[in-house]
Amino acid sequence: MSATATDPDADDARNWYSNDTATFGDRLADARGFVGMSQEDLARRVGVKLKTLAAWENDLSEPRANRLAMLSGLLNVSLRWLLTGEGEGLPNPDETQEMPADIKDILTDLRQTQSDLTRMADRIGRLEKRLKTAVRTGVADGS
Repeated sequence: MSATATDPDADDARNWYSNDTATFGDRLADARGFVGMSQEDLARRVGVKLKTLAAWENDLSEPRANRLAMLSGLLNVSLRWLLTGEGEGLPNPDETQEMPADIKDILTDLRQTQSDLTRMADRIGRLEKRLKTAVRTGVADGS
């Protein structure tokens, strides 16, 4: 099985593995599954403990550069794709098999909702920061 390039011009709703819709751990786990490797096999081949690989796939930690390069080679995906979802990587799941239209619609809605949630979480973070700054400024002013 060979990986194919993702379309860099595709919008995020169509790019299953973009940073807006997937994490490094998502891409790592899917690439490992695509080549038919178990977590144990990949951990052994990269030279790390199983719990280390599991932490990478669960986005609890990230590998160092030398391990990233090894992962990229073993999984037949580009380093750029592994980190960002852009470049040589896996095909979107809906491109690898024919699915009923209603399932495709649900998957598209799900990915769009995930993308919307990410943007809303970022907005909430910015608002919280502004609120903290306003409270500190108000306290400093004696308001």
